[in-house]
Amino acid sequence: MRMKVVVAEKPSVGRDIARVLKCTERGEGFLKGENYLVTWAVGHLVTLCEPDEIDEKYKKWRMEDLPILPEHIPTKVIPQTKSQFSIVKKLINDKDTDSLICATDAGREGELIFRLIYEQAKCKKPVERLWISSMTDEAIREGFAAMKPASEYDGLYKSAQCRSQADWLVGMNASRAFTLRFDALLSIGRVQTPTLAILVKRHHEIKNFKPEEYYTVTADFGDYTGQWFDENTEDEKKAARIPTKEKAEEIAKAVRGKAARVKSVAAEEKKELPPQLYDLTSLQREANRKLGFTADKTLKIAQELYEKWKAITYPRTDSRYLPTDMISRAKLTLQKLPESYRPFVDGIPWKEGGRLPVSKRVFDNAKISDHHAIIPTPQTAPVDKLSPDAAKLYDMIARRLIAVFYPAHEYEQIRVVTASQGHAFKSTGRAVKVNGWKDVYPAEEKDADMLPALKEGDGRTISKAAVKKEATKPPAPHTDASLLAAMENAGRELEDEKLREQMKGSGLGTPATRAAIIERLLQVGYASRRGRAIQATEKGVQLIAIAPEEISSPETTGKWELALDEIAKNQRDTDRFMQGIRKLTTFLIDYARTTRTEAAFPEEMRRGKGGKRKAAAVKPVEGAVCPLCGKPVQENAKAFGCSAWREGCRFTLWKDGLSRGGGPQLNEKLVKLLLEHGEVRGSTGVIRLTDNQITFTPNGAEAPSVAQPIRYEKR
Repeated sequence: MRMKVVVAEKPSVGRDIARVLKCTERGEGFLKGENYLVTWAVGHLVTLCEPDEIDEKYKKWRMEDLPILPEHIPTKVIPQTKSQFSIVKKLINDKDTDSLICATDAGREGELIFRLIYEQAKCKKPVERLWISSMTDEAIREGFAAMKPASEYDGLYKSAQCRSQADWLVGMNASRAFTLRFDALLSIGRVQTPTLAILVKRHHEIKNFKPEEYYTVTADFGDYTGQWFDENTEDEKKAARIPTKEKAEEIAKAVRGKAARVKSVAAEEKKELPPQLYDLTSLQREANRKLGFTADKTLKIAQELYEKWKAITYPRTDSRYLPTDMISRAKLTLQKLPESYRPFVDGIPWKEGGRLPVSKRVFDNAKISDHHAIIPTPQTAPVDKLSPDAAKLYDMIARRLIAVFYPAHEYEQIRVVTASQGHAFKSTGRAVKVNGWKDVYPAEEKDADMLPALKEGDGRTISKAAVKKEATKPPAPHTDASLLAAMENAGRELEDEKLREQMKGSGLGTPATRAAIIERLLQVGYASRRGRAIQATEKGVQLIAIAPEEISSPETTGKWELALDEIAKNQRDTDRFMQGIRKLTTFLIDYARTTRTEAAFPEEMRRGKGGKRKAAAVKPVEGAVCPLCGKPVQENAKAFGCSAWREGCRFTLWKDGLSRGGGPQLNEKLVKLLLEHGEVRGSTGVIRLTDNQITFTPNGAEAPSVAQPIRYEKR
């Protein structure tokens, strides 16, 4: 019997598809039905070969062998998943297999995963593409009814292939060249390095910032207050700054206890339009600001909501719009939201006949990319079964779908100037006229600054006049939210939605890869977390100091990313793109060979003979003993661990084990207290050491926000 073989990206997705297709017969690595057989990858099964697998001479790192620019980079089966590849290869090439269905994730990486398997297996059978945006049974059935020939996605594959080969050529060549030149293990990447440059730029802005001290005077009029300002200075922030304490005290003394009169009252009508639907980057940014989630954590939870719970649509999207043919689906989704959202859904200003209030801010076919915005699915989410973090993220997505159909938030921005003894004091407030979409977020609403009803000529007495010493503040360190914004816009933090939309496709990485890029910077020691802040380390600062602008410029790399986007749309030639990448690679090797720039990297990163890393410097932690075996504890650059590790004790506390999830960085003092008392309480929360893990619980939280095991076989 002729069969169609469906290749999914993961076993869990394969099982969902098999259930819909009624494939119930189990085999090793597949499920079979009457007309379909469903098998799966486990992520990538095939990857690009290493340089020494192309030519053995590349095993030793030598500058004279660079650049390595093969005409064709061969691929290989990944050893760890070789058995599953063999199963897939046998099934797709079987004589009873009539055709294939590519059901990997509907995006650039998913396309690459399938095509590499197809080519490595030397399969020649016809392929159709399943393209779905949610994992509900209905969406899967609809997807199978609307499949297209795989050839229609050739542009997407070419883009993925160019991305993969470009990263190989630039990363592998530049990493070898700079490692050899500076005698330190250095990792250079086409996207990773310009992202680091954004962090280093902020590092220097903070380091070089010179605070300016100034004073302010606040007058108390009894039922409202006002801040002194210079009416002749246009910059409102600078207008309130008084350079010396003497001058500030003089103003305060002059008006204290004196009569005052309202000089002017101005009210400006303002509107805040509803926020737009989420794409992945905006969801990650907001989850970081509101919930403290890292970009990586948000992506993992969103993927779980999509795959396991079928509660949201495909999360790895860069679109914030829905197609017009989803108007009825959006209405059904709103009606199927869990009961707790019913009052907010009822508050939507429904049109006659129960129609949704449709606008181009929500439904716009021209703004749809490979996928539409992230919204809940019509399948009612099992909120009682979700983890607390998954429930919080689902709540954000559900409320956003409701809020986009609400009216604008309208208010009057009120500015009052009150004068006394020749001095002017400014008071601001707002009067809400229509709460609009903010009704959907009642818990987040704060009391607006309220002013009494005032009119020109009203009199008051200044009961108090307070002088306060202030100072200008440096830029804040980057968080996941601000770094994602800068990556999305090639180094520019744009808050304007229209400008952000225009920059689509020219940022650093893609929505699906940005979290991994941030995590990579942390893993290789170029950046570190302190609470929610992400900061460049000394190693990262040194790397950007020696890297040429051609690889460290976010704007330049953004142009490469735009080119990849155009390749996916069949608007750019792949040869031209790869020629540019080869030219960049050659330039980087020449630069590393000839640069006179010097840098001193940390000792633990020095190379030994043959390119191998020397052992990191180790020092004992005085008075600290291993809780597992009682032997002394020691410290190296990355961790605290048992000195008896050669005898098999695996007690290890990674210094960044908590900070990677938003907790504190571990240091010698904290570890000594933990080992002695089992618990350390600080201003931000509590660290606890139990039998098998270390946890951090922020103040006011009921459960730990991050934990790491203390027994490791491998990191």
